[in-house]
Amino acid sequence: MDAKFVLHTSSPFSSLAHRSYTCKPPVRSPPTLAVLTSPTETITQEATKTTTSVIYNDNWFDKIAINHLSQSVQAASGLRNSKSGYESLVEAAKTASHNFNPIQQRDIVIQALQIAFPRPILSLIKTVLPQSKLAREYFAVFTTVFFAWLVGPCEVRESELNGRREMNVVHIKKCRFLEESNCVGLCTNLCKMPSQIFVKDSLGMPLNMVPILPICRF
Repeated sequence: MDAKFVLHTSSPFSSLAHRSYTCKPPVRSPPTLAVLTSPTETITQEATKTTTSVIYNDNWFDKIAINHLSQSVQAASGLRNSKSGYESLVEAAKTASHNFNPIQQRDIVIQALQIAFPRPILSLIKTVLPQSKLAREYFAVFTTVFFAWLVGPCEVRESELNGRREMNVVHIKKCRFLEESNCVGLCTNLCKMPSQIFVKDSLGMPLNMVPILPICRF
């Protein structure tokens, strides 16, 4: 799946081989944009299956980051699991989805992200990098470098904002979380929605992730 995150404004944390998610900014205040591309295989409302999968060779940084986020989600939900690596993160998300309603799931992820990323650091970033072309392009590059362990390989692409070209799109070729969880519901409630809220509130950077599937547009 391909994915694309685009940072847009007016003034760091969701695909399979051919499906796509596109994040477009609101009309009045364009936010960060994210686009994910998904597979052409049969897609149901709750699950997406593909015949191919990517093998990830996580390095020491990836493993630390994955474990930290997994432990943060488990701490926020109060539900522990004994698995390790990325499997533990997916299990934590699935457990939360089975025990809480969609609104509670989003709140749990936001709380987990607040645990994972210290508020003083986020406040500093928000102060040093207010909404601007520089900030949007910086966040795009930062995402591709430091969050590939979460969403899979990605690259920065160009888009147009207010008549100007900016390198503010993060294109994710195949979203790792969606592929591993194999569930669109988890993508929406435990990634898309809480991530948009967290990034906007914590970093002051509006983010709108809009999945575009062969059968629907959100």
